[in-house]
Amino acid sequence: MRDVLPALGRWYAAGVPFGLATVVQVSRSAPRDPGAAMAVGPDEEAVGSVSGGCVEGAVFELAQEVTASGEARLETFGYSDEDAFAVGLTCGGEITVLVRSVTPERDPGLGAVADSVAAGEPVTVATVTDGPAPRGAALAVWPDGTLGTLGTSGLDAAVTADARGELALGATGLRHYGPEGQRREDSVSVFLQSFAPPPRMLVFGAIDYAAAVARIGDFLGYRVTVCDARPVFATPRRFPEGVEVVAEWPHRYLRDTDTDERTVICVLTHDPKFDVPLLTEALRRPAAYIGAMGSRRTHADRAERLAGEGLTERELSRLRSPVGLDLGARTPEEVAVSVAAEIVALRWGGSGAPLTATEGAVHPYRSS
Repeated sequence: MRDVLPALGRWYAAGVPFGLATVVQVSRSAPRDPGAAMAVGPDEEAVGSVSGGCVEGAVFELAQEVTASGEARLETFGYSDEDAFAVGLTCGGEITVLVRSVTPERDPGLGAVADSVAAGEPVTVATVTDGPAPRGAALAVWPDGTLGTLGTSGLDAAVTADARGELALGATGLRHYGPEGQRREDSVSVFLQSFAPPPRMLVFGAIDYAAAVARIGDFLGYRVTVCDARPVFATPRRFPEGVEVVAEWPHRYLRDTDTDERTVICVLTHDPKFDVPLLTEALRRPAAYIGAMGSRRTHADRAERLAGEGLTERELSRLRSPVGLDLGARTPEEVAVSVAAEIVALRWGGSGAPLTATEGAVHPYRSS
């Protein structure tokens, strides 16, 4: 959805109706997660994807029909021998897609949602997918306000409370209520899609490898900061546009910087005077990934120094060092791919093994 929002904002500002298809539920080896989106606007312009190509043609036609009629539709696409290569998922999974027509009248909050996402401000969009409430009705929820309605004040109140809780977690998925928001009933299905600010990637050590890691981190959607104590190296012109560059001692910068369970920390300095105080701070705070560059000898020496600083075995076990997966990487760009591959594998529970050497679903089912 983040990828299609610029186009949606443009059509919305022009007051042009468009069809918006959103994956709201998946099962088995589905190619995209809940929240994946595709939109069809004026002049048959299509942006985004709900399946990576399997059912886009059918969704395109459905979006045009919904735009013309104004009536939202809920459709499920799965695998079948007869039409697998026509409008089915060849991967064998199943996706449920909500397709709705969007106009400023039907969805008064979408323009503000697009602005918030662009500014990195947290917002959740709640959309009715099924039940006695109006299908396709949307409610945008911020920490301090709302726009839109799902049909009743009771449902709005219950969903607003849940949406703010989900926003704190960055969670997305279906929730069920009664017509007036009763939590013990499940006649109304509501899809909550959270847009938390992008996760952070903190890269320490302004070397050539850092420039490559920063570039791929930006590509993966992280808000990237590069930090180095040496001002001669910590200069913005050495790094991709949009990457924040800070000249400061790494451990001091990290000490004054908030991190959470989505934060990625890459330590590329491999110099004890930087690494030890920095990793002592990093390994005692929340983070999704903490990796450090260096040889196995460097790692052994570093681990011994960190233990001397009082870090426990459990804290030391969080350190991914030497950093990256074994790809045989040599160049800074290849090493960046290796580091990114390890981050992605750790995030989704991947093994890092070639898919030809594994069995089972390529995209295992994950609960939202």
